Amino acid sequence: MGRTIAIALHDIEPATYTRCALIRDWLYDHGVDRVTLLVIPARDLHPLAERSPDMVSWLADCRASGDAIAQHGFQHAPLRGAAPWPRQILQARSHLRAAEFVGLDARETRSAVDAGWRLLRLAGIEPHGFVAPAYAYTPALHATLAGRFRWWAGLLHLHQPAPCPARSPFAPAWSLVGGGPVRGALSPALVRFGALTAGRTLRLDLHPSDLEHPRHMLALESVLRGARDRRAVTYDELVAG
Repeated sequence: MGRTIAIALHDIEPATYTRCALIRDWLYDHGVDRVTLLVIPARDLHPLAERSPDMVSWLADCRASGDAIAQHGFQHAPLRGAAPWPRQILQARSHLRAAEFVGLDARETRSAVDAGWRLLRLAGIEPHGFVAPAYAYTPALHATLAGRFRWWAGLLHLHQPAPCPARSPFAPAWSLVGGGPVRGALSPALVRFGALTAGRTLRLDLHPSDLEHPRHMLALESVLRGARDRRAVTYDELVAG
């Protein structure tokens, strides 16, 4: 496959749709013709096709142009109000507050994943893969995903279920969204470092909030200029080899 760049655009939902579409157009302008779009099925518990038909049409057009669509959790928020103290510690870090499956049992996990998948399928954008918010996976979530999706993405690898369980080569996902002001200030430099040291596949995570930070966009632009020799691929394509 040669050297590749795999960009995932996170947190796509009706409230962020306009910013996500702007970022996708910006990526096109920089020669990125393949992106993996991570869609939140039920941010406000309303069917996507009713809540934002324009967004659903946009997603369908993106898929027809070569993009991939993945399910990004269910609501992208904790599914329980009060958390046991270990989970409260996790949620104290801003980039882990969306770890919605932590603390759920097997039945609750399966119900949330299946409900999200059905909402996307009803909207005509059935996903092939799954990315947990904050990359927070649990044994119950892994067991549920293995029976539903072709792949799921972790922070360091992409994973496939049986009958050919496997994981992709080491490829950390570099992001400009971090936990706290120190991480936020350092993240542009960290992303540049990640791009320089990436192996065969460079993974980048983009978020709607990146548009609000000029330093983030300048760092991403610098990384994309340096990655012009890499071919853009989706996570679907990475799994397919």
